[in-house]
Amino acid sequence: MIVQKTREQIELMRESALIVSKTLGMIAREIKPGVTTLYLDKLAEEFIRDHGAVPGFLGLYGFPNSLCMSPNSQVVHGIPNNIPLESGDVISVDCGAFKNGYHGDHAYSFEIGDVAPETKKLLQITKESLYVGIREFKIGNRVEDVGNAIQTYCEKAGYSVVRELVGHGLGTKMHEDPEMPNYGKRGRGKMFVEGMVVAIEPMINMGTRNIKQHKDGWTITTADGKPSAHFEHDVALIDGKPEILSTFKYIYEALGIVSNEEDEFRKVAFAF
Repeated sequence: MIVQKTREQIELMRESALIVSKTLGMIAREIKPGVTTLYLDKLAEEFIRDHGAVPGFLGLYGFPNSLCMSPNSQVVHGIPNNIPLESGDVISVDCGAFKNGYHGDHAYSFEIGDVAPETKKLLQITKESLYVGIREFKIGNRVEDVGNAIQTYCEKAGYSVVRELVGHGLGTKMHEDPEMPNYGKRGRGKMFVEGMVVAIEPMINMGTRNIKQHKDGWTITTADGKPSAHFEHDVALIDGKPEILSTFKYIYEALGIVSNEEDEFRKVAFAF
């Protein structure tokens, strides 16, 4: 059952989402060759708690850390460890924060040092597909309209879409209805309704769409060992149109990137 949120509840969710956004912005300043993902995880937990929230992932379904950190061929759910990052790596950093009874949850794939051009292109197309999908999250559309838009965009560029892992509704629980696949056929799935909030998160592979789960019970990698990319935003349906509650602007500020990609999804210009 889809849980519709009031405007007041959506504002509480925006606060949780922005704590995640600020955490990822902090990570953007710290992530570099030689740094371990476990070190970054500890920084994130401290940062989230210092901002009056608790880590949304820590202990969720038994997950042992505050960040899911998934480098290179890892798709999602990577467990932080003491292996230093290297130049040429790419890594999905997925973060959650819980405050005022609501979850924030979004992700960004970072480049570490000098990354191969073909891998940069994978990240670029995956991030672009996120916004292609968000545009379809509107009154009159259905769940698979979003998935179809993402799938069509990425497959046209020569990439593959993971089927077993999907986005989801978001609210007082980390995972609510509906599931939000990154593939599908137009006109299928649950109808979008005013006040719903979802996490849209393309998980796109350079090679095969097939994946495998490791013995730790969490880590998911591509079956062929080729890179994967993952980007995620929290999005509310307000006045029939998508409004992004999270932002990559803190990341871009840290990395010196200028972008207006989020402007069309905000009623008021974002100040940070």
